[in-house]
Amino acid sequence: TMFLVGLSGGIASGKSAVVAVLRELGCAVVDADVIARQVVQPHSKAHQQILQHFGTEILLENGEINREALGSIIFSQPEKRRLLNSITHPEILKEMLKQILKYFVLGYRYVILDIPLLFETRGLARLMKYTVLVYCDPPTQLARLMKRSGLGVAEAEARISSQLPLEEKRRWATHVIDNSGDWESTRRQVLQLHTRLEDSLDFLWARLVVGTAVAGLGGLVFLLIRHFIS
Repeated sequence: TMFLVGLSGGIASGKSAVVAVLRELGCAVVDADVIARQVVQPHSKAHQQILQHFGTEILLENGEINREALGSIIFSQPEKRRLLNSITHPEILKEMLKQILKYFVLGYRYVILDIPLLFETRGLARLMKYTVLVYCDPPTQLARLMKRSGLGVAEAEARISSQLPLEEKRRWATHVIDNSGDWESTRRQVLQLHTRLEDSLDFLWARLVVGTAVAGLGGLVFLLIRHFIS
């Protein structure tokens, strides 16, 4: 009865803030970014493979991978980016599946998969019952990125253009949270989305089955009690 909800956005669109609200509401969230950091920790399979292909120059003093150094390599070399993805993606998906199974066992109605490149990975997006995009208009996105990262206009535009445009992602999403305005407006949209997912008809048949089973069990217990009392 559990379904998957894919959540994505763009650089500086405000996805992390939206996820924080969903966590406050008690939603089950699987964060692909956090998992991506976990699977490349020292002594892991992915960590060893990355060192073989990219060398020890990308390491920090504590042995962890310097994400900025590695990012600068793959940003300008698409073939290196594909190589890194071929190493890390299988490990990330494996850990995501483990977490999804955990939430299924715990009885959650749905799991939100926070995946930055959800819409770029079309095969993965098709596995989602719903897809949610955290959107903001291009001028706002550029201004927020420059303020957050201290980048110049050219650098910020280059970072944004390296991703699929938010306008294109918007056409594919089943739900859009517009984070172009003030935070209260965004928060209201998140609350509305949560309510919509919680009240989804995807669970109507399951509720009926459970309700019928509980009623039937109650009737059986009542008959047994009467039998033993008499």
